[in-house]
Amino acid sequence: MTDYGRPVQFGIFPTPEAERVEDIVALARFADRAGLDLVGIQDHPYQRRFLDTFALMGVILGRTERVRVFPDVANLPLRPPAVLAKTAASLDVLSGGRFELGLGAGGFWDAITAMGGPDRTPGEAAGALSEAVDIIRLMWSDERSVHYDGQHYRLSGVHPGPAPAHPMGIWLGVLRPRLLRVCGRKADGWCPSAPYAPPEKLPGMHRLIDEGAAEAGRDPRDIRRLYNIFGTITDGPRTGPFAGPPAMWVEELTALAVEHGMDTFVFGAQDDDPDQHRRWAQEVVPAVREAVARHRGTSG
Repeated sequence: MTDYGRPVQFGIFPTPEAERVEDIVALARFADRAGLDLVGIQDHPYQRRFLDTFALMGVILGRTERVRVFPDVANLPLRPPAVLAKTAASLDVLSGGRFELGLGAGGFWDAITAMGGPDRTPGEAAGALSEAVDIIRLMWSDERSVHYDGQHYRLSGVHPGPAPAHPMGIWLGVLRPRLLRVCGRKADGWCPSAPYAPPEKLPGMHRLIDEGAAEAGRDPRDIRRLYNIFGTITDGPRTGPFAGPPAMWVEELTALAVEHGMDTFVFGAQDDDPDQHRRWAQEVVPAVREAVARHRGTSG
């Protein structure tokens, strides 16, 4: 059993389809009004039906008031880290501190190279992601100029800035052992998707993150553990993982928080169904908050 004791948070995961701009913004505004914490937007620049993720996030930030927004996760091979750092900090400043940075090593390499990006092996992708975290932090620093001489990226006397408006998190969407340790050593959070990191695999993945944190002298409890989950809230019996009535969702998410170490849940619904998001915000989220608090109060 693993419970890092972090407050539970909740978000939504709308699909950035270009033909559904107003629907996406409406979902984000609903999340804002409903008291949810996050809106996560996937980043696949080579997907012809998708808007550019960062342009869309700017619009969402401009049309909401309190919800935080993040790329879930930014496609590093197509977004150079120094420029990515400036874009993220700019969005944070413009929104009054409501932007976080999810970052991934990349995938779908044929599509990435077709768009002019690099073709990296898994080892190269891991090394580039680790270097990118270093570079982003340098670009957010108060140094007059910064230098970096890595295998994949270099900085030569760049003047960093602007700084983010708040202590922005860098959350890594990673799965492999090497990058899980990098997450523990360098990142502020981990944001896998449930289909690739099912509950039964979480203990071993947490262990690798925690080992990386220990190597760097960090407290594993300082690392946020986000979970992208996709499913259906129904009125009938449970039909599978993340498919069933609200009571089932409350039970499963509470267990993920107090037994499996996850603290933030980002919900994606089939076809971005607004009714599913309403049920998520009204029938699942408050009950999970109460159940986790009750469990921790009892166990404490």
